[in-house]
Amino acid sequence: MLSRLQRLSIKADGRYARDGELQFIEDYVRSWSNRVFAYDQLRESTPDLVEMVYERLLKQNPQFFQRGGQDYTSKWRTDTLRVMRFAAMAMLYDDVELYKEKFLYWFQTLMMAFASQDNCNQTYALMQEVVREKLPTPVSTLFCPVLEETRSILGQIPTRDKNFA
Repeated sequence: MLSRLQRLSIKADGRYARDGELQFIEDYVRSWSNRVFAYDQLRESTPDLVEMVYERLLKQNPQFFQRGGQDYTSKWRTDTLRVMRFAAMAMLYDDVELYKEKFLYWFQTLMMAFASQDNCNQTYALMQEVVREKLPTPVSTLFCPVLEETRSILGQIPTRDKNFA
């Protein structure tokens, strides 16, 4: 929403915005109560959702949180809770672009530095399943696209440029 408002202010500089250019604001206002409901549901249930994903990941692969003889469970929980909070705000504001620019690309760099893309891919794919199972459909309908964008960016395995190999 905020990113679209900024783009509109640049596009319509010096003139009034047309009705079609303002439609996204009307759509956002109409969806506001659903977004607040979804945000409240996520705020209340995120710790439980993260725990469910943790248990499923551990069941699928008992070594999922182990790397080099160290247990990364605590770090995974902290990171996952942080991502969920930022994703919930992106859903509330209906602004995935701002979420990507201000958080995901930075966090992607960290995940790449620690070669954690596959863990992110699995975590946020499974998180979407858990959200669909445990939360009302209006919540999952609004939130899962944000989680998919999260999975796509954080789980991205960069391709090697043959010129630099």
